[in-house]
Amino acid sequence: MSTQPRAQSAMPRVLAFDVFGTVVDWFGTIAREVDALGLGVNGGEFALAWRAGYAPAMDRVRKGELGWTRIDALHRMILDDILERFGIDTLDESARRALNLVWHRLDAWPDSASGLARLRSRFTVCALSNGNLSLLADMARHAGLPWDLILSAEVFRHYKPDPETYLGVCDVFDIAPGQMMMVAAHESDLAAARACGCRTAFVERPLEYGPDSKHPLPADAGFDLRARSIEHLAELLGC
Repeated sequence: MSTQPRAQSAMPRVLAFDVFGTVVDWFGTIAREVDALGLGVNGGEFALAWRAGYAPAMDRVRKGELGWTRIDALHRMILDDILERFGIDTLDESARRALNLVWHRLDAWPDSASGLARLRSRFTVCALSNGNLSLLADMARHAGLPWDLILSAEVFRHYKPDPETYLGVCDVFDIAPGQMMMVAAHESDLAAARACGCRTAFVERPLEYGPDSKHPLPADAGFDLRARSIEHLAELLGC
């Protein structure tokens, strides 16, 4: 792990950002919206349960149990399941659709928009998320995220951490893997990018899973850079 960038000649050309948790606060936004609905459940617990269904749902697509499915549709499948598990039967179809769209209006971490703007002064900055394109576009507008380009698993028909996603970014920009830096708050995402030959930057988000999180931050895991925020990453990269 390093807290300083490599030599100028080794600087990446493209920074590809994970979005959920790294750039936006899914837990806080969903918890607040669920609490505001007055459903008689803890909004934080509901948010964690919704997020916990994310990886298993994607695995159903990978295993061929489902055809290619946008994250919006997977989120709705998970939502219907957890509403039943939480014993909530007061939301009609219109209310369920509206709640499912909370993922389109997640609030950014306080440092995200300003940090991305600083990084754009020197690098091409793109989203690389499992979220579908319409979700990411709505989120960018809501949260003021200044992407140069929005890339999604929907473009490549593969979810992260499949290598087709990271190498797909390199193909879009016609660069070698070593010229792309994956930026994420998740060790598994960065490990998969590193296995493809990409560079990696870990952004610490200790509150991603809420104030009572049981997800410890990783120790030195071979990241090229480690930053306390996106603003800090911009400082490390000389922006």
